[in-house]
Amino acid sequence: MPASRADLFALFDELEIDHKTTEHQPVFTVEESAEIKASLPGVHTKNLFLKDKGGNFFLICAESHARIKVNKLHPHLGCKRLSFGKAEYLMEHLGVEPGSVTLFSVMNDKPGAVKLIVDKTLADADIVNFHPLKNDATTAISADDMIKFAKATGHEPLIMDFAILTPDE
Repeated sequence: MPASRADLFALFDELEIDHKTTEHQPVFTVEESAEIKASLPGVHTKNLFLKDKGGNFFLICAESHARIKVNKLHPHLGCKRLSFGKAEYLMEHLGVEPGSVTLFSVMNDKPGAVKLIVDKTLADADIVNFHPLKNDATTAISADDMIKFAKATGHEPLIMDFAILTPDE
């Protein structure tokens, strides 16, 4: 059974991660969340669950307005061409539904099954915001704690600069 929000917050407490959660209406796109983001400090995120042609899974976590060209990302990851992962794979590996993909969902993954890729913009931020396993709230933590959380779940994040990798054409 996938972890609950209470499980997530218990892990934060165990890891001594400060967090602040704001509840709101469910949001499914970056555009829908614009009003919510305006009232919350920190860097807001988008999270993409991807699968390559070889059957490898990736979770891409980036700043909400980052331009990520999925069709041009695979050479930088050393994998085959990427596409969006199906909902059943998302639930199987990360325990969340489409629209609720979040870095925090790696707590549901077996260590190493999904490769975690984090945008340098997030790693360099003071505060980052993610859904706490459902898209009806936003949880803020420090970027250092984001990395600590990922490592504690067995997911050493690969930090990539998407601004350089997928520049505007």
